[in-house]
Amino acid sequence: MSADPITEPVNEAQDPIDLLIEFEKASKEPIRAEYVEGMVIVPPQPDHNHNRAAYKLCVQLTMAGLEHAGIGNGYRTGVTAEKTLSLLVPDFYVMRREPSDLDEAYRRTNRGWYPIELLHLAGEVTSTNHETDTGPKYRSYAAAGVPLYVIVHRYERKVYVHSEPVPDKKQPTKSHYRTTTVTELGGKFLLPAPYPALDTSLL
Repeated sequence: MSADPITEPVNEAQDPIDLLIEFEKASKEPIRAEYVEGMVIVPPQPDHNHNRAAYKLCVQLTMAGLEHAGIGNGYRTGVTAEKTLSLLVPDFYVMRREPSDLDEAYRRTNRGWYPIELLHLAGEVTSTNHETDTGPKYRSYAAAGVPLYVIVHRYERKVYVHSEPVPDKKQPTKSHYRTTTVTELGGKFLLPAPYPALDTSLL
């Protein structure tokens, strides 16, 4: 990819969801903007290899019997119903369960964003903006208590599996994961049970 992500600070009085909608309307190309640590992030357009990697990992999760694996959903975190802390679109994910009627009502109220409490695993395949995945998104997923965060780091040719989130409610940017395993890209990497080992040889 050749483009770098666009970031824009957000006025605290404005709901970030409204601003993201305006960004998406103004763009000449399809985008799915995100909101992380007070900034709107417009990721670069993903290339074929990025999309293929996310898809192949999602297929492996599905074939292993994880029915709630998927791609494309956006998730919202917030300390209250009124205040949005982050809006995240993982490249692939596994939800804890099928969204309930209450979850769908939440999504409608928040104009397309599910509650992040649904997520059990969030996965990112890095692009030119890999610092976003390893920094702000890492802290945001940890702050939200997402149990597993997987980064397929194409630049470093490694896979990072972060587990055991340690949320910091007072200072979310200090949130982190207690455990991290690192595997060379090109082989299989392990995830905690009941997840399967995922093969990256075809990525």
